[in-house]
Amino acid sequence: MSSQASGGGFSLSSMGHAVKSGLATPIVVLAMLAMVIVPLSPLVLDALFTINIAMSLVVLLAVVYVRRPLEFSIFPSVLLLVTLLRLALNVASTRVVLLHGHQGPAAAGHVIESFGQFVIGGSFAVGIVVFAILTIVNFVVVTKGAGRISEVSARFILDALPGKQMAIDADLNAGLLSREDAKLRREEVRAEADFYGSMDGASKFVRGDAIAGLLILAINIIGGVLIGVLQHDMALKDAGTTYVLLAIGDGLVAQLPALLISTAVAMLVTRATREQEMGQAVTTQVLHPRALAVSAALLGLVGIVPGMPNLPFLTLAALLGFAAWKMHKRALAPKEDTPEAEAAATAAAQPELSWDELRPVEPLGLEVGYRLIALVDKHQGGELLARLKGVRRKLTQDLGFLIPAVHVRDNLELAPGTYRVLVHGVPIASGEIHPDRHLALDPGHVYGKIEGIPGKDPAFGLDAVWIQPSQRAQAESLGYTVVDAATVVATHLSHLVRERAAELLGHEEVQQLLATLAKASPRLVEDLTPKLLPLSTIVRVLQSLLAERVPVRQLRQIVEALLEHGPHTQDPALLTAAVRTALGRFIVQELNGLGAELPVYTLAPALERVLQDSVSGQGAALEPGLAERLHQNLSECVTRQEGRGEPAVLLVPGGIRSAIARLVRHSVPALTVLAYGEVPEDKRLRLVGAVG
Repeated sequence: MSSQASGGGFSLSSMGHAVKSGLATPIVVLAMLAMVIVPLSPLVLDALFTINIAMSLVVLLAVVYVRRPLEFSIFPSVLLLVTLLRLALNVASTRVVLLHGHQGPAAAGHVIESFGQFVIGGSFAVGIVVFAILTIVNFVVVTKGAGRISEVSARFILDALPGKQMAIDADLNAGLLSREDAKLRREEVRAEADFYGSMDGASKFVRGDAIAGLLILAINIIGGVLIGVLQHDMALKDAGTTYVLLAIGDGLVAQLPALLISTAVAMLVTRATREQEMGQAVTTQVLHPRALAVSAALLGLVGIVPGMPNLPFLTLAALLGFAAWKMHKRALAPKEDTPEAEAAATAAAQPELSWDELRPVEPLGLEVGYRLIALVDKHQGGELLARLKGVRRKLTQDLGFLIPAVHVRDNLELAPGTYRVLVHGVPIASGEIHPDRHLALDPGHVYGKIEGIPGKDPAFGLDAVWIQPSQRAQAESLGYTVVDAATVVATHLSHLVRERAAELLGHEEVQQLLATLAKASPRLVEDLTPKLLPLSTIVRVLQSLLAERVPVRQLRQIVEALLEHGPHTQDPALLTAAVRTALGRFIVQELNGLGAELPVYTLAPALERVLQDSVSGQGAALEPGLAERLHQNLSECVTRQEGRGEPAVLLVPGGIRSAIARLVRHSVPALTVLAYGEVPEDKRLRLVGAVG
């Protein structure tokens, strides 16, 4: 007894170990292949047919409840296993039907007998018609459509793969994504391409299974009649009746799971990529109160026509009308509660006014029209707040100080699709977007046109087209860079913050920067302020650096330069020039990266003398005509450098650098003005031209 118990326990533990170690799937596959060779009893066939139907139902319901197609990425492999099981059962049942069919309808098991007797009423003519209808529905309608959708989806997904990778890289460079998020997005894009490519091939399993069902039915009928007449001496009529019923029952048992799996394939490939269950999508998109009300009215009109089946039509019209009324009432429920809430608020005692009523102006604000509220509402799937957090994180790392939080609020005075950005309560820029569309940007090398609403990128002024989300794959395959509406707003805000960074850095932010530096180098901060320089002077220096697009993240070097030159002057302009000289290598690195040489423009000698005299006060002020021609020439230089993919740098003497930088800061923002002393000694220069 003890040895038997120990042996049984060993087998159960071995089976559990096989399941845990991943051996269950190979064992099941080998068992299905063995069914083709090893004869099975009718009892085992009944159990396997039942399991096959149950598995098909489970797969169909899993497709219904899955939120995204990629959540069921194993579906192509599951489809192969289910198809293999069904074909193995067809071979096994065919063997039993041909060997023991002469014994009666129950020779191949009760499942096949039930489908032959109950489903088709024991009539082989009805069975053939039912089987033919099921095969036509499965093969011609469902399978063909699902195969075509899989093929087209796979082609568009693969064509759009390079564009999606470029869009991820653009979001990463713009600070909208972290490295971890970009890695996850790339893995998701790769998984999507693999999934739809696999579905394109897996749909051929369903098509082949439908063809195999027709061939197996014909083989069973012809082979069964010949075997019954020639081997078992049955009358032709009896053999035909017996074997045709068995073949039809066997075919129907196989066609029902095949139809369920085909439906699951079609439902999965027609699903959109948005995270939403199918039942929820149908409820929100199909069951619209107005559609139900109109349908109820039409059914009611049909129901009162004489000669029509009045009761069914009128009953259904009443049900649809009741459902439309309930949905409309549920939609109006929050509006009905609003007057009560307002009355309660009015009845409440108003508090006395205090200084708390004066709220400080937010450093950085974003106002949106009412159509854009969904972009900032997490409950409606809005992603703008998450994008703004990513922009703040990226800008904080790049500029060197904590960017203030973006205060987002709605403004009914704005147009529905308009937004505007405010710095210290003052609007600095605005834009108009379509929240239900994507923006396809033309980077300059697209391969065709796409239909949509023409527009401009609010951040950089590029030509663009507002397209439907369903056109994204087509646009990316044509070379467009496609971004959603939330990304458009976040990118515009990022561009504006970089331009207005000096206005966002105040005394509080500088104190926090110095406090952070004091944790690592306390003596530097103690010697700088308030002993040597007042805090306001340090703030002016850092703001001047940011105004000329020089980040302040090299704070230690900045403080050391101020300590070196602070004893000689407290003029913010002179201190800024000294700090720029100390940061020269860093400034050039930000401009040219690891380039071996720096392309520069210089001033023509005559123009340089005029500018030096103007700055020193020895000559007359710069003439308006001369300033206009200077701006025009510098703009042409910037355009040429951008066409070459190189930075536009103007190299001038240190005495006039700040004056020229202020002169061109707004008219030629892409131009960087460097002094001779700011270029490291070991940096090679390449003279591109002289500005006259």
